[in-house]
Amino acid sequence: MKWNTSGNTDGMEVISTDIESVKILKPKIWADSRGYFFESFRESEFHEKVAPVKFVQENESRSSRGVMRGLHFQRPPFAQAKLVRCVEGAVIDFAVDIRVGSPAYGRCVMVELTAENHLQFFIPRGFAHGFAVMSETAVFQYKCDEYYHPEAEGGISLLAPPPGLVLPIDISDAVMSEKDLALPAFDGFVSPFTYGEV
Repeated sequence: MKWNTSGNTDGMEVISTDIESVKILKPKIWADSRGYFFESFRESEFHEKVAPVKFVQENESRSSRGVMRGLHFQRPPFAQAKLVRCVEGAVIDFAVDIRVGSPAYGRCVMVELTAENHLQFFIPRGFAHGFAVMSETAVFQYKCDEYYHPEAEGGISLLAPPPGLVLPIDISDAVMSEKDLALPAFDGFVSPFTYGEV
């Protein structure tokens, strides 16, 4: 027996955010007594509704409650757009506009991603990205449109983030890597991105 998807080829709803190019994706879910089915990604629909991005790498991480990762980006010419989701547990995900000259520079979009809501979050190039784990454990997956280049890694400290980023976990309770603890503060940060060029 197949899932009854006839008559509806529209696989996802695209939800706008306060920053035009940052999108939340909500899939169409078919459910019955056996469980559920949904398309987590369809390239043609993504290109039509979100952005003409070609993803080349997919990653997965597992983290415990209280872990915060970020804020991360890759510097040009290896900048990355990301499509992220949480497949186990729950995270608060955040993206910060770091495109110099952008009317939204320094502003943040936050969204709760959980295994239950199946939401995905599209973060374009020119944004710093991070998340906080709100459940006992969380498994986090993300597609990238550029390969990982360690020499191009960049970041902003969650110890001194942009004023608009209200962290969902008290910094004294957060579990962070030594690398993330050493990242520079947003105040005085010199971004490698320019609005309109990424």
